[in-house]
Amino acid sequence: MNKSTQQVLDSRLGAELSDEEAGTLAGLMKLKALRGAEYLISEGVVDNSLHLVVDGNLEVVKRSGNDGIASIAIIREGDLAGELSFIDGEVHTVGLRALRDGQVLSLTREDFEKLVDKNPQLVYKVMRAVARSAHRIVHQMNHEFIELNNYIFKQHGRY
Repeated sequence: MNKSTQQVLDSRLGAELSDEEAGTLAGLMKLKALRGAEYLISEGVVDNSLHLVVDGNLEVVKRSGNDGIASIAIIREGDLAGELSFIDGEVHTVGLRALRDGQVLSLTREDFEKLVDKNPQLVYKVMRAVARSAHRIVHQMNHEFIELNNYIFKQHGRY
């Protein structure tokens, strides 16, 4: 088993994949090295790729007033990035930049769609992983929203 296949298996993407399926997927993915502070994706661009962080961390950033940048979240090794734009082809509303030197495996939508007829079960499993990842993000955002509301309105006696 090659290194890329093992990296896919060890990630959130590989949760349901067999060794063979992970190998098929890894064979379509391209390894990209990132330098610290380098952007993988800039806010406002269309990328059409699903990214798997295999080394390092990515910071999710959003432009703010006066040319500032707000840090929103950290994407860690084994996590997916760019899931929603991979699915819908829309522009990225945030940027992704490396916190330190690292690597990502990237899968273009065009390459992924070649699997639809040849390996629909693999496509289904990948889409389930993407949905789980998006669900995890929404769950975290909901939790943070509730915590912020509790803090602002001093509810539930914790603040």
